[in-house]
Amino acid sequence: MPNALICWGGWDGHEPDKVAAHFQNILKAEGFTVEVQNGLGGVEAPGRLMEVDLFIPIITMSDITGEQSTAICGAVAEGMPFAGCHGGMCDSFRQNTEWQFMTGGQWVAHPGNDGVAYQVEIVPGLDHPITRGMADFTVVSEQYYLHVDPGVKTLAFTRFPLEGVDGPHVENPCAMPQVWTKMYGKGRVFYNALGHNRAVFDIPEATELMRRGFLWATGRL
Repeated sequence: MPNALICWGGWDGHEPDKVAAHFQNILKAEGFTVEVQNGLGGVEAPGRLMEVDLFIPIITMSDITGEQSTAICGAVAEGMPFAGCHGGMCDSFRQNTEWQFMTGGQWVAHPGNDGVAYQVEIVPGLDHPITRGMADFTVVSEQYYLHVDPGVKTLAFTRFPLEGVDGPHVENPCAMPQVWTKMYGKGRVFYNALGHNRAVFDIPEATELMRRGFLWATGRL
């Protein structure tokens, strides 16, 4: 039976505990045994991550020690599957560039703040098991402007700027990656920018992307 480790913590506004519980339910339904812990304590212990089949961080807008970063990045580089969403991966440890190298991106802005209605568009013509058969869908939340590794494989994107949302970005229209995969060494990495809070995953497509992303990362999709 595959196992997963979910570590949550950081800023309460991203509801990391509730997101962790939701991800736990997704994984249990797929036959995983799931360990959920508050914080990253102990991940740096020798051998702690050696037997983890899937690591999901939901530590948001927080700090990580050098030992913890080295342990996690090293385990992924050696093949530990790694997956997550907005606050836990690309708005987590803003001072740690190796973390950003591993995750493939970094949050920098959400023009219009919360409550913005926008489209998540599946990359057309791309036959990928994570997005196969999925259609574009609407989200009402924060729309994320990211600095993205050009080496990621983009699966879905959103367009900037939105009509009526002002900001210094408006003269730079672009299709901003929101869902992607990449490799970090031998480890598969999946990221979904959706995840401002637990309510976002009431959108069926948002939860389905996470389910498929977890399975893809572990080679089970």
